[in-house]
Amino acid sequence: MISILSGGTGTPKLLQGMVQVLKPEDITVIVNTVENDYFSGVYVAPDVDTVIYTLAEIINEDTWYGVKDDSFITHDRLKEIGCPETLRIGDRDRALKIQKTILMENKTLSQAIDIQRKELGIETLIIPMSDQGSHINIITDAGEMEFHEFLVENQGKPEVFDINYQKVDPAPGVIDSIENSDMVVIGPSNPITSIGPIISTYGVRKALKNAYVVAVSPIVGNQPVSGPAAKFMEANGHEVSSLGVAGIYQDFLDKFIIDLEDENYQEEIEKLISDVMLTETIMRNMTDKINLARCILGENV
Repeated sequence: MISILSGGTGTPKLLQGMVQVLKPEDITVIVNTVENDYFSGVYVAPDVDTVIYTLAEIINEDTWYGVKDDSFITHDRLKEIGCPETLRIGDRDRALKIQKTILMENKTLSQAIDIQRKELGIETLIIPMSDQGSHINIITDAGEMEFHEFLVENQGKPEVFDINYQKVDPAPGVIDSIENSDMVVIGPSNPITSIGPIISTYGVRKALKNAYVVAVSPIVGNQPVSGPAAKFMEANGHEVSSLGVAGIYQDFLDKFIIDLEDENYQEEIEKLISDVMLTETIMRNMTDKINLARCILGENV
């Protein structure tokens, strides 16, 4: 069994390869929740929903958010009547979000997610990092902002000085999954706002230190593959490179996979992490995703 720590873009692509190489039921995905919030009265768990839709094979791969071939009748009508939404939520996507909101009236987030993944025929276990709320705040030159205010309303343009989120208790199954896994994989998601909150959840870092942990760098050269990771890494004092990512994970990481383009960093990274592997980490198609999954698994599973 393996556990995978996931955000909402790079790691879901990897999951598509993983479920081709391993039995889906042998995988547990632990997902970031600090971006969760209410929008237009419904509970939105962006990274969780992306993982659910990916494993249900209904993800919109053009945006890596929402359901493919969705309609936006409700979203457009809300704008017409003077109630525009921060997030562009599709109609089929909204239905799942409404269901989750209703379920959470008398169930925890993890229970609601488990119901939804079963209804969608997903055999892989999906666990939120926590059942507790943990909003993230971005400190910028334009003031303090919530995550979606920064990323969507302001298009990620403000200069970032700091990122804050409170530590929370892990959801049931998070620690057990890490401790009982043959391997824990940290996917190529934002190390500050996607993976960082999972690692900071009470007990997770300790569990990772006692596990066999493999990570894939989300940085190639000096640029993130996607998203605002560069600004967030710089704000936290980390070099924007695979070397900078290695520094974030070094106290628990056993193996680090970096892109072929980053060979010049290998020697420095090996001072922090003894096992460094170079391979193609950009996932342009299913073959790339499967090949990267196989590289990660190696001979340890």
